[in-house]
Amino acid sequence: MQTILRSALAAALFLAPASAAAQNREHQQMAAELRMLQEQAQQLALTLAQIGDALKTLNARLDALDKDAQQRFADQRLLIQRLSDDVSAARERSQDTDTRLRKLGDEVEALRLTVASLPSLISSAVGAAAPPTTETSAIDPTAPAPPPAPAPAPVPSTAGLSPSRMLDTAKSDYFAGAYAAAVTGFDALLRTFPTSEAAAEAQFMLGETYTQQKRYADAINAYTAAIQKYPRSMFVHEAYYKRGKAQESLGETEAARASYEELLKTYPDTPSAGLAKQALDRLGRQTAPARP
Repeated sequence: MQTILRSALAAALFLAPASAAAQNREHQQMAAELRMLQEQAQQLALTLAQIGDALKTLNARLDALDKDAQQRFADQRLLIQRLSDDVSAARERSQDTDTRLRKLGDEVEALRLTVASLPSLISSAVGAAAPPTTETSAIDPTAPAPPPAPAPAPVPSTAGLSPSRMLDTAKSDYFAGAYAAAVTGFDALLRTFPTSEAAAEAQFMLGETYTQQKRYADAINAYTAAIQKYPRSMFVHEAYYKRGKAQESLGETEAARASYEELLKTYPDTPSAGLAKQALDRLGRQTAPARP
């Protein structure tokens, strides 16, 4: 028994240093791994700091690029706006030049007509001024005195007048309430210069003058002529509406409705179209059957 106890004690004494050495190696390995983890953490922190600096630099560059892009966009928008303004100004100048050229053409046409009528005017004046070719021997003293020679034909009112001057004169008569003179002026312009720049307005104003005189049938014809003869003029959409009003005044409800509907179909974005819609609503209420 004592032998067994001595053997166990010897084995314990032998194994104790081996166990302590094993634990020491584990502690050393764990410390080494901890140091490695700490170094890796430091490297990771350093890498993250570098990445953060790089991101800050990148953000700064992006901000600078964005600011530069915004400035360029603003400059381009300003340039486009200036170009648009220049184009609009050029278009207005072109339209003004076109209008002036048209008026100049009307003036030249008026001068041409005046020059063409000069021979007939001169011959009429010379014929009226020449003394009668009668022989004194054939004159009977007891015969009654011959009738006076007819007066020379007056110079036409359109001689030397341009379409714009004729239009201004006729419009002055219209606004002054001299409707008969206005009708004469508008008619004379349309007969003399039917293709002039002023003819479209004269045709429309003729309808306005007839409306003021309550000559609604003549007004309808005048507005229709303004629509058909001058379809590109600025007075067409209003001529549709005024024709409908004149047709209403004559009790031609269906014709008036057709004029209003054609106006809404052809010129839906004009002020006259809004008035036509109101007129159609009114006509709809007037013709709606009464409820029992």
